[in-house]
Amino acid sequence: MSIPIIVTGAAGFIGMHVAERLLDRGETVIGIDNFNSYYDPALKAARAARLEGRHGFTMVRLDIAEHEVLLDLVKSSGARRVVHLAAQAGVRYSIDNPFAYERSNLAGHLAVLEACRHAGVEHLVYASSSSVYGDRPLNGSGFRETDPAETPVSLYAATKRSCELISQSYARLYGFPQSGLRFFTVYGPWGRPDMAYFGFTQKILAGEPIEVFGEGKMARDFTYIDDIVDGIVGVLDHPPAQGGHEVYNIGDNDPVGLMEMISTLEAALGVEAVKIMRPMQPGDVTATYANIDKLQALTGYKPKVKLAEGLARFVAWRRAYSGA
Repeated sequence: MSIPIIVTGAAGFIGMHVAERLLDRGETVIGIDNFNSYYDPALKAARAARLEGRHGFTMVRLDIAEHEVLLDLVKSSGARRVVHLAAQAGVRYSIDNPFAYERSNLAGHLAVLEACRHAGVEHLVYASSSSVYGDRPLNGSGFRETDPAETPVSLYAATKRSCELISQSYARLYGFPQSGLRFFTVYGPWGRPDMAYFGFTQKILAGEPIEVFGEGKMARDFTYIDDIVDGIVGVLDHPPAQGGHEVYNIGDNDPVGLMEMISTLEAALGVEAVKIMRPMQPGDVTATYANIDKLQALTGYKPKVKLAEGLARFVAWRRAYSGA
């Protein structure tokens, strides 16, 4: 068998899809997840079940913040590449549950770094977030990796930016290459129920009104899951030079207004939503827009799935998954 690749957060939305792509191309994958209850554990179990039947896949139930156990696993696995996607997600959840972010995002990231340096890992690819850019107006070229990322508006964003800085220091101190990925509003089949498009779908199908925050004036660079995986695997295959640390945007490069997203979702569902307009919530940003020039230059990355097609695929999955 090939040298395994470790994927943390493998029962998560992005982690499951990354593991599947790696298995599809013949890699051996060790998945790590703690199956926490931030959202329905049954969905995580269903994702894991898709992977556990695949040749070359092993799932390990583990909290990455248990640094000694994680180190033993990474050392004994012989892995030389790690895709670190495990984290406590959610901007709004961080307001009421700050210590979940301290453990998963800060202690967990540090534990992964320590395991990688002691186990001789040759490339760490880790998840960051577009939220590190803070709240800023849209411009004609999108948010660039060289833009300042010094004004986070949520604890979640602050932890993600902190992880980038810690990785920068570890790359310089210990020499193993690292790549950070700033994801922009990932959506699609097997997605997270706390995301707006998923929650809207649940409520619309149940005949309940939806709450539209920011008075519907927000915009997001919605990026379909398959395009995200293209970017992750492309970066995994192109490590920086020894001791290098690079950060890449992964987005669609085409921001869409919230009301346009809702109308597109209504068309996919064949149902018009009852909308309740609400003000902006604490921690939210007005808009996101990924400049993807750097990633394109490295990997040839080009998003393929536009919002109408992506939401239609999500709705088809949602109906099949729930039987609705």
